[in-house]
Amino acid sequence: MNDTPDYDPETELDADLGEAAGFDGEDDLAPLDAVIAERDQWKDRALRAVAETENVKRRAETQNNDARAYAIQKFARDLLVVADNLERAIQAAPKDANAGEAGLVTGLELTQKALLSAFEANNLKRVAPEPGEAFDPHLHQAMMEQPSDTVQGGQVLQTLQAGYALFGRTVRPAMVVVAAKGSGAAAGNAAYAAAQATGGNFDGKA
Repeated sequence: MNDTPDYDPETELDADLGEAAGFDGEDDLAPLDAVIAERDQWKDRALRAVAETENVKRRAETQNNDARAYAIQKFARDLLVVADNLERAIQAAPKDANAGEAGLVTGLELTQKALLSAFEANNLKRVAPEPGEAFDPHLHQAMMEQPSDTVQGGQVLQTLQAGYALFGRTVRPAMVVVAAKGSGAAAGNAAYAAAQATGGNFDGKA
């Protein structure tokens, strides 16, 4: 009887393949890397989809505002004439009016307030920059330049006529006076010092 175990080629081949396919860290992590990469791809797609949805929403809102603004823009311009006339009437009213005239002035002021409130409710906003505000070429129209010792050059010095913007779009720019280049407190002090040095008079409103 032969004690030597029988040689089985298939069994030997399976053993060799098992050894060759022994533990390999990189090969074992490959499926996990693939899952992570796929997850990142889906995350990127989701973020892009959200961003695109927001862009579509903003575009739709802008288009709706543009359509509404176009529909009432002519009507808004016609109403601005009424607003201007009201403002002129109030400015021309006597400051020391008697009881009857004072009541009329009060009525004009209340009418103006109601009109401006109606404008605001329909997104027609009054643009009347205060002295020292930055000049905005999209909202303001410079009618002239004047030197100033209180307002920096390039800033609004005075509003001559209020402007209006409808849904953020200019219907009529505000007509303003702009401080000339070199204006400001430093320029005023320099002019004052020069006048003192020459013995002349300094007019701060010049």
